[in-house]
Amino acid sequence: MIKPDAPGPGQESVWAYPRPAIAEPCDSHVRIVHAGVVLVDTRRAVRTLETSHPPSYYCPRADVDMSKIRSSGRMSTCEWKGVASYVHVMMGDVVIRDAGWSYASPTRDFMLLKDHIAFYAAPFDGCFVDGERVTPQPGSFYGGWITSRVSGPFKGAPGSMFW
Repeated sequence: MIKPDAPGPGQESVWAYPRPAIAEPCDSHVRIVHAGVVLVDTRRAVRTLETSHPPSYYCPRADVDMSKIRSSGRMSTCEWKGVASYVHVMMGDVVIRDAGWSYASPTRDFMLLKDHIAFYAAPFDGCFVDGERVTPQPGSFYGGWITSRVSGPFKGAPGSMFW
């Protein structure tokens, strides 16, 4: 049995997040910087919350430097959100493969995600929520962003596959 970490003052426990997942508007300042270039700068993100996962932040395309975004052709399916399409991020001659994903036609409950892109934190020099550098969710599949605002443990760590 999993024992959730006790949340500290001002923290949310990811074990109090719902299942199935939800999407909600977020007015936090979300930024992604790589190689000195700002890829994302928004206060209009949508975050998804799911039991045992740190939030994923979906950023409006209008607040993403879309000149750096290329479709990767990769797709996957989420039982709640629908079919995800992945994107590469182009930084000069460097290609950050499958660095983000979006839902062109999300399910009814996740329509807030339409015209938004979420990004993995690991491949970038810095991903920030309200100025705090995030830690990527463990594992290579999940795209949650860990900040001091959330307590775990977090799915994705070794031994968490069937949580």
